[in-house]
Amino acid sequence: MRLLITRPLPDPVMEAARARFEVTARASTAPLSPAELRAALAEHDLVLPTLGDLFRADVFADVPKPRARMLANFGVGYNHIDVAAARAAGLEVSNTPGAVTDATADIALTLILMTARRAGEGERLVRRGAWEGWHPTQMLGLHVTGKRVGIIGMGRIGRAIARRCHFGFGMEVVFHNRSTVDPGVPARQVPLAEAMAADVVVIAVPGGPATYHLIDAAALRVMQPHAILVNISRGDVIDEAALIAALAEGRIAGAGLDVYEQEPLVPVALREMEAVTLLPHLGTAALEVRTAMGLMALDNLVAFAEGRPLPNPV
Repeated sequence: MRLLITRPLPDPVMEAARARFEVTARASTAPLSPAELRAALAEHDLVLPTLGDLFRADVFADVPKPRARMLANFGVGYNHIDVAAARAAGLEVSNTPGAVTDATADIALTLILMTARRAGEGERLVRRGAWEGWHPTQMLGLHVTGKRVGIIGMGRIGRAIARRCHFGFGMEVVFHNRSTVDPGVPARQVPLAEAMAADVVVIAVPGGPATYHLIDAAALRVMQPHAILVNISRGDVIDEAALIAALAEGRIAGAGLDVYEQEPLVPVALREMEAVTLLPHLGTAALEVRTAMGLMALDNLVAFAEGRPLPNPV
């Protein structure tokens, strides 16, 4: 079977793929172009797409009888794929849950600490040679230990963040989730507004229409002036314009972002704010994690090729 891998993956993944399939591997690190999206469906049996490969309904409409039978998404989030349109066209879709959980939770804690303790701002101060030495009121930030964290979304990643916050920093955990769940640590499930009123707010919901601009101007107005907001989910879960306004007006103290509404474009206003920590979508950026993700995607492809149930269908 012909497999298209849309962007370079770690060597162990590529080797495993070539051992099992006839592989076409793009050398580009950019997402598929509109023409490439359509060619992927028309010319390959299987596709291993990545974040940014926009398999929307119009793509499937333009290829009414695709050769492709499966999209094995590289990543847990799949809001770049119209799953209903894929299924209507006869394609299976899978993802890679579990492999990304701890790495993404680690990045959430990185952003919490960097933003609360003004680490990015401090590093920039040192690098430009402007640090004048220690003094008792230098760059005072938010002490994280013992504070309340509000986690929006209590799936695998939300629970991993809750464990780190509770056991690592003695934080009180409150969370908002659409359904009733067991967070795995002492925590209270609360309405969205109460979770947004915590000292630290972390967004960990899936992307997609149901969560588009979930964190809007109204949600941000509930936050406290000393609080920080962290997003490791999808960029469009937050209304970026509303966030910029809240930061500019001092209604919240800071934000830590790993994702953005129009990646890789980041608004100039955010880039110019010292109280904002900005990472280039590093949530799963560790070699062993990206390798595990690729091998999990391949497990789904092999299962499909052998007529077995998919380990991770969506």
